[in-house]
Parts: sequence; C-alpha cells; structure tokens
Amino acid sequence: MAFSVIIPARYQSSRLPGKPLMDIAGTSMLQRVYQQACKSDAQKVYIATDHSDILAHANDFCDHVVMTSKIHPTGTDRLQEVVQTLALPDAHIIVNVQGDEPLIPPQLINQVAANLAQHPQAAIATLAEPITDPKQVFDPNAVKLVRNLANMAMYFSRAPLPWDRNWQGDTPNGTQRLAAG
Repeated sequence: MAFSVIIPARYQSSRLPGKPLMDIAGTSMLQRVYQQACKSDAQKVYIATDHSDILAHANDFCDHVVMTSKIHPTGTDRLQEVVQTLALPDAHIIVNVQGDEPLIPPQLINQVAANLAQHPQAAIATLAEPITDPKQVFDPNAVKLVRNLANMAMYFSRAPLPWDRNWQGDTPNGTQRLAAG
C-alpha cells in the first residue's frame, strides 16, 4: 500500500503563533513531526506551509516543501492545495499529520493509511480515542467527534458533542470520542 504524508504547518496559529518553529530540546517542533512521519511507511513526506520562515526552515531538512496560500482556514484546505499543485492521483492515499504532533507514533500514521486502503469508500480517516478525562469534554483545544454505527465520523467540534444543553449531571461515560490530531 503506497501513501504519502502531508504536514500542514501554519505560522499564525491563533493559540500559539510560530508554533512549528518552537524549539523542543534543540530541534523544532516541525522537524520532530517530520522525523516521526519519516519513520512511517510513507513513500514521501511533504510539508505544506504559508510562511516564508517555515519554508526556509523546512528546506533545511525536507526535500518536499510546498508553499501554499495564506487564505486557508484549515490544515485540510492547505493539504488539498498541495494535492492539486502536485497533481497527486485521486486514488493515492494521503495522511494528514498535524504539524503540532511531535510525538506521533509512526505506527498510527501507518494505521490511518491502512484504514483508508481497507475502506476505499471513505474519503478521509482520523484516529480517535475515548475521552477519559471529563475536563476534555469542555476543553475547546480538544477536538471531539461524533461517529455513526459504521464507525464513520459524522462531524467534529471543539464544543461538547453530542450534548443536551439542559442536562445537569456528570459527563456521559464512554459516549464521547476525542479526535487524535
């Protein structure tokens, strides 16, 4: 199974500007993400950025850096531009590895690619895990997802999902999922 990884790296993060260039024990966050992605079975690992500082930095360690538009509201939009720019075939599997996941296990990248290969009807896939800390339900930095009975993601939100706004009890046990990345 052939697949590529695209790492979207945006400089103007609303919560932490310049995050991809932040130093973690002598290596930038972006380079650490790239190194982890290179340990996966991906044929190629691309970095997609909208900022000249990230472009210059990424060119020091990556041969496949693509400059993208600054207008993209999400990393997924940035990824789509790269797919179109490089004219990657529709059948080629692309794994979107978030630029702020320096500890992502390469096995998880392979798992997402394998899931997409096994389910060609799925246009995208994401990893998710049960929410174990009730604080994550209300944390806007934690992306939640709702899935259907076939285990397919229906929608994502930074708000609690699903949620009964009139409910006054504790967080529901085991019903909510946290999107990984």
